[in-house]
Amino acid sequence: MSVMLAGLLTSMTFSAVIGWPDASGALTFAQRITGVLFVLSGIVLGLSAIAALDYWGRRQFKFSGAIVLIGVIIALATDGILFLLWLEEREFTLHLLVYVPALCWSVWALVVLVRQKSWEGVPQPKKIAAGVVATALLTAVSLAYSTMYQPASAPMHFALEAEFGKARADDELPFVHVPMKLHMKNTGGIPVYIINDIYTVRGRAALYSRGEGDVMGEWRRSVGKQGTREGEAERYVDKLRYFTVSSGRFYESGKSLDVGQEHSVERVFQLPKNVGYDTVTVELEIAYMRKDRGKLDVEAFRSAHPSWNERNERYYCDPATCGGQLIYEARVRHNNNLINVTRKPRYVTAVWSPGGRFISSISSFPFNYSALGDYGEERREMERYGAARARVGSEVSVAELLESAGV
Repeated sequence: MSVMLAGLLTSMTFSAVIGWPDASGALTFAQRITGVLFVLSGIVLGLSAIAALDYWGRRQFKFSGAIVLIGVIIALATDGILFLLWLEEREFTLHLLVYVPALCWSVWALVVLVRQKSWEGVPQPKKIAAGVVATALLTAVSLAYSTMYQPASAPMHFALEAEFGKARADDELPFVHVPMKLHMKNTGGIPVYIINDIYTVRGRAALYSRGEGDVMGEWRRSVGKQGTREGEAERYVDKLRYFTVSSGRFYESGKSLDVGQEHSVERVFQLPKNVGYDTVTVELEIAYMRKDRGKLDVEAFRSAHPSWNERNERYYCDPATCGGQLIYEARVRHNNNLINVTRKPRYVTAVWSPGGRFISSISSFPFNYSALGDYGEERREMERYGAARARVGSEVSVAELLESAGV
């Protein structure tokens, strides 16, 4: 009785721990139902623990043995699902020390109760047993499907815009001021976290020819040279080079963008009147994560860690090697708590620098300059949490900008 009671109480507590975060805070209806099922199973396990006292005591209630049997079947199904989910990644977690022994206990308890025919005294026990087993199997299949094969309930769509305005000449300085407008709107059906973003204005310098050369030859000679774009080739233009004019943040790191919500920013940058660029481009890029897949620790993620801060050894990198970078990192919890108790902690990392590195990743490896992560795992986690990127660009000739400024 003591071993049976200890196993039921442990399973009751663990079911409540698993189910309550989803039942009280999940963003989708299906995830809340999953949490409620675990909470209800915890209640049944608590009743089974009370029934165990009666079954191995005075047996004043003739259904006590059957109730204990139902509780053991629920515990076996729950621990079996958790173990199957753990087999996907086979990562060690402290929760593993709970549900693996509990799985062994539930097998032992089921054998004991079957040998003692604990269902005796229940009318039509075969029909009741068949109903309980069928319900447990359907619930197990539903939970496993929603966890391992969670469908994309709604597509992701963004409307991104980046455009230049009319330039204005500066009468006191030899510069023209060029306005630009950046705009973003979540036109999909799911709110998201914006985990990284950057806008970059670049000026293009090139050598011009009469076009006698081979465009393929000109392109091959330019590939691999610093500042060039490998996917661009023109007949009359050679030795393309790009120079960063302006770069910055567009949105607050970790802040959510709800369905239908939009955000606009207007910026102004300067160009010398005699600048040697032929065109100017602006690119806006965002990295996001679906909010219905995970919950990001936003407060921790908003704190930037400068790479040049020697007092923070974990994020420090010699400026001669890394230049200047801002690192954002925080824990992310999956919205299905079954994933959290069968996996190691996951972290969202974003690296940002003006016109330079633009990195976003999700993995079980905390950020470290000296350690290489598992890129295969990163790809799986990015897909699991619905993380992706969106990008837009615009280009204008410098001659058009100078003309609009009256230069």
